[in-house]
Amino acid sequence: MSVLLIAGSPSAPSRSTALLEAVGERLASRHARIERLWIRDLPAQALLLADWNHPAIVAAIAKVTEARAIVVATPVYKAAYSGVLKVFLDLLAQNALKGKTVLPLATGGSPHHMLALDYALRPVLQSLSARHILPGVYASDSQITLTPENAYQVHPDLAERLNEAVEVLATEGLKLPPAHGFESVPFSRVRCSV
Repeated sequence: MSVLLIAGSPSAPSRSTALLEAVGERLASRHARIERLWIRDLPAQALLLADWNHPAIVAAIAKVTEARAIVVATPVYKAAYSGVLKVFLDLLAQNALKGKTVLPLATGGSPHHMLALDYALRPVLQSLSARHILPGVYASDSQITLTPENAYQVHPDLAERLNEAVEVLATEGLKLPPAHGFESVPFSRVRCSV
């Protein structure tokens, strides 16, 4: 069961990539196998010219195909997801996300861009035939701050929302047992005597 983390930020380091890595750490602690795809590392010319035969593009598309679940993170620019993410998603086949669970993440300068997840990114993920798109997690810049050591820090309120999103992804998308409490038991396995 692999989870592909797709970073749609054109810059490094970035808040959206920090958000993505925070999710990756939580999934790794649940023993999920994590793969990473940083779109900014793909050759720009191959992306822009839709060169499906370029080895880096072939490898990136193969990662999407092999993943059971996808976590995609993007900064919000002008009320939409990033251009580099758009270019990559345009390369995918119409059913590239068929059977996959997707967790969308986004960061933006203020809470005013929160709806970009639902009105810009979600329709594209649906058009790629995603089986289940989980409720996204949006973070404003004030919720992911830069420490004096030049590392990004996720604030506690955002960390709690990430924990909840990862729990849903793990249990619904990856079919892992819940992190807390008892594993659910199918009715067919219930035995009782009187």
